[in-house]
Amino acid sequence: MKHFAKLSGLGALGAAAFAALPTWAQEATEEAAEAVAEVVEEVVPVMDKGDVSWMMVSTVLVLFMTIPGLALFYGGLVRSKNMLSVLMQTTMIACVMMIVWVTYGYSFTFGGSTNPFFGGTGKLFLSGVTADSMAATFSAGYVIPEYLFIAFQMTFAAITPALIIGAFAERVKFSAVLVFSVLWGTFSYFPIAHMVWDANGYLFAKGAIDFAGGTVVHINAGIAALVGCIVIGKRVGYGKDNMAPHSMVLTMVGASMLWVGWFGFNVGSNLEANGGATLAMINTFIATAAATVAWALLETMQRGKASMLGAASGMVTGLVAVTPACGTIGPMGAILLGVLATLASYFFVTVVKHKMQYDDSLDVFGIHGVAGIVGAVLTGVFSAAAFGGVKGDDYAMMAQLWIQIEGVLITIVWSGIVSYVLFKAIDMTIGLRVDSDTERQGLDLASHGEQAYHS
Repeated sequence: MKHFAKLSGLGALGAAAFAALPTWAQEATEEAAEAVAEVVEEVVPVMDKGDVSWMMVSTVLVLFMTIPGLALFYGGLVRSKNMLSVLMQTTMIACVMMIVWVTYGYSFTFGGSTNPFFGGTGKLFLSGVTADSMAATFSAGYVIPEYLFIAFQMTFAAITPALIIGAFAERVKFSAVLVFSVLWGTFSYFPIAHMVWDANGYLFAKGAIDFAGGTVVHINAGIAALVGCIVIGKRVGYGKDNMAPHSMVLTMVGASMLWVGWFGFNVGSNLEANGGATLAMINTFIATAAATVAWALLETMQRGKASMLGAASGMVTGLVAVTPACGTIGPMGAILLGVLATLASYFFVTVVKHKMQYDDSLDVFGIHGVAGIVGAVLTGVFSAAAFGGVKGDDYAMMAQLWIQIEGVLITIVWSGIVSYVLFKAIDMTIGLRVDSDTERQGLDLASHGEQAYHS
């Protein structure tokens, strides 16, 4: 009877009408009311404060990856005269992309459109979003505040264009970097993010697995980086002057910050604090450790010594490779994935780059692009139960493998074409590159009027 009174909303009148019914009708009505109440309870979305708290921490961790993590990692790798330029570029790209994201980027990615390549304009300027708006998680009936989901995804949009600048560091105009980042985010990042992560996206509908951004972030940025360093050309003195990193200490500090922040990147992509998050967490540890050890071993075998630069490179390689796979593979698969990604990235960084003679200053393509491709493709393999993954015995591995390859190819072609067009267009308008004298002087003084160090 309590269910009938509650659902009818008629209070005493409803209860009196219920009491006047025959016994058999009362029993049937009460059973029906209880069934309806159970259904209502099932469909009411639940917001768990633990999930919300973890996602807020994850969002801050991804920001920590960018500023100061990526900034210091890249800054240590360039010559001292360009240290501040890298810090400034990373900082300003992140800030500009945050503004772009909330004005139209979120709508273009998750705006509710049924178009497989475009999120639509339904949420321009965050239209309709309030503190009470909710976003779905991966568990039916569980939600998080939409503002939190927006902020979390915003940090991804902020770091991805910043990754690209390492490929042409020390020779590009500050204004060109910012213009390229906004345009590239608009025409490459947002469409690919929609295709992969939005429920109506083309690759999402096909069942592509990209847990935290192998295609969206790393392949996307890695291909843009390769195109950029080829279009812009080599640094003045490349192959002749000493261009060694000016501070491996700062690079190691930055790489360590990246690893810590990456738990927000990978584990946060689970959107909930549950068992799935712990799987992503252990895999982020293990794949990274395996890749770092593998890189050090390769250097020892080839050069007789393991370098700190190599260890930092292996660290980032493992983090990149496990990003698309961390939520669906097992820890043993994570070890294999880290080692295989290191073999591929090490080959591209030490052999292919020198044979092809492109000046990828900080090996963005060799690490992010190559490890991202390896990780995205092998996600289809190591997600299988036979390799310790979470997919059941009925998992169609070969079919999934092709879907993963298709996602990689689409990202390569899309990012490659968009990046080439944008680099050329910017070069023909405001210009991409600083002049030779400015490059020799260093971008810190020429672009920002200050120096990182004073002797």
